[in-house]
Amino acid sequence: MSDTITLRGLVATTPRHITTESGLEVTSFRLASTNRKLDTETGVWVDSDVNWFTISSFRQLAANVAQSISKGERIVVSGRLKVRDWDNGERSGTSVEIEAAAIGHDLTFGTSAFERRSLVVADPEDEEEEVELESELQKA
Repeated sequence: MSDTITLRGLVATTPRHITTESGLEVTSFRLASTNRKLDTETGVWVDSDVNWFTISSFRQLAANVAQSISKGERIVVSGRLKVRDWDNGERSGTSVEIEAAAIGHDLTFGTSAFERRSLVVADPEDEEEEVELESELQKA
């Protein structure tokens, strides 16, 4: 199953950043997403059940996440939902993962400063296209 989803939650583990043997950058962490509801008797907002997700990001997003996101921060994640059943012989369960397309701080809880990074060019022939793209973005 693969559907697009947007989540708000708390970064529950220190993001783990690796570079594979083929040079692919990957950053992953666990996200705790808690639904809040109004307790009608007290008039106070309370946390209800917590849903746990593994968040994975790749390439430039992974590099930026590794430098920008820390355990304990509130974030917003948008990406593809992947639900998988697993069995390792001793135990079995269901894994709920998000392959992130975008990640950012949840500005409901604080402020953030954005710093534009230049695009990484893997092929020197693509450099002219990147310069044209950056030029167009700056004009917009």
